[in-house]
Amino acid sequence: MRKYEVMYIIRPDIEQEAVQAAVEKFQGIISNGGEITKHDVLGKRRLAYEIKKFRDGHYVLVNFNAEPAVVSELERLMKISDEVIRYLITNDVA
Repeated sequence: MRKYEVMYIIRPDIEQEAVQAAVEKFQGIISNGGEITKHDVLGKRRLAYEIKKFRDGHYVLVNFNAEPAVVSELERLMKISDEVIRYLITNDVA
């Protein structure tokens, strides 16, 4: 298994329960074929620039170990998710 890091930003205009549901959904995808080593919900923060007419967003950072198939499934679901406005998945070399 390889080490990965994903940071994603959830829309600011949804309720806290919906934010928590989205976080749990993505954790479930990762846990289905890998293991989460670190999970931080960084909270609502101001964006550096406007994305899809939003100036704020709920930031979430997750470090995990998984196979590449899990990462491709996670990326596919983040692309079609209405809650996520931006995401980035990287190999964690540290």
